[in-house]
Amino acid sequence: MNQKIKKRTIAVNTRLLMPGKLDGIGWFTFETLKRIVIAHPEIQFIFLFDRKYSQEVIFAENVTPVVLGPPTRHPVLWYLWFEWRIWAYLKRKKPDLFLSTDGFLSLRVKTPSVAVIHDINFEHRPGDLPWLVRKYYRYYFPRFASKASRIVTVSEFSRRDIINQYEVPEEKVDLAYNGVNERYNPLTEDQAVEVRKKFTGGSPYFVFVGSIHPRKNITNLLKAFQLFKDENKGNYKLVVVGEKFFLTGPMEEQLEKMKNKKDVIFTGRLTPEQLNEVLGAAWAMTFVPYFEGFGIPIVEAMKCDIPVIASKATSLPEIAGDAAIFASPESPGSIRDGMIRMVREKGLREELIKKGRVRRKHFSWDHTAEKLWNSVQQVLDANA
Repeated sequence: MNQKIKKRTIAVNTRLLMPGKLDGIGWFTFETLKRIVIAHPEIQFIFLFDRKYSQEVIFAENVTPVVLGPPTRHPVLWYLWFEWRIWAYLKRKKPDLFLSTDGFLSLRVKTPSVAVIHDINFEHRPGDLPWLVRKYYRYYFPRFASKASRIVTVSEFSRRDIINQYEVPEEKVDLAYNGVNERYNPLTEDQAVEVRKKFTGGSPYFVFVGSIHPRKNITNLLKAFQLFKDENKGNYKLVVVGEKFFLTGPMEEQLEKMKNKKDVIFTGRLTPEQLNEVLGAAWAMTFVPYFEGFGIPIVEAMKCDIPVIASKATSLPEIAGDAAIFASPESPGSIRDGMIRMVREKGLREELIKKGRVRRKHFSWDHTAEKLWNSVQQVLDANA
């Protein structure tokens, strides 16, 4: 990632850079900015936070942290932060570029900008979001896409979707696949036994990882698990890792109806170290969302030598390639069939694990950071 220009300033929206609370977009922000900042000491980076920040995300001496309140907890505050606080700061400081890794921009600023739009699920499944959130996304994101000097996204599926939905020029939208954290590694069998004792009393289990809201399709996963239990008398459990967000009522109703609900374990959010343990000790991952821009958990599972049952919807076939069993997210029976195959089909787990070892090599945060920087560089050069 060679840099040709000197003494440039890049302001960055880092409001999601909160250690201990990082989700997919947060990890993208953390992993790419860490690499870009260190690789480009000749650039001055201004990290714009909406609340108190952690010193561990100030990656190098060329980073200046700035806190602009108030914390952006809901759409009204999003509007105030981006259209007033960010606008006023950028107008005053006049950086060479504004980089936003969550896709949000300020429509009022004249600063050239790069927006990372991970996916536009809200255009296709608006009912999965609270009313005001979806209104905000569907009003502003087409305008953010138009406003951005360049757009970066994380799969070819999302790239085509953004181009088609928002009618932006194809050459304006760049692809940068997500990476996978290098700390994820397979467990030894002895380690896996200890983890299973801790989480499931020693039983084998399927695992889901992700934020818990309607798009992630936990309700149908629970239905599928009950169908699986009806057919398979083994002592398999389902471990659900992630934080509850919104509109989880149908999931909770389904859980209450299950005769095997005691075999479903919700862990809440885990640290990366704990997640490595839970992934590495699983029988298989069950990741069957309705809509996904990339699907980092399936690559994390591959890093841990765990086979994957994935949704055949949206970006996931592109990301998983030949290293997963695919199921229809709308069909609990299809998901159940994948789980039964994973238990009964001789040699299938080993074959998928082997394919996963090859597939995971396609995804690295070094490559993601380089691709993102190339997009930033194009905008800097165009405005030199």
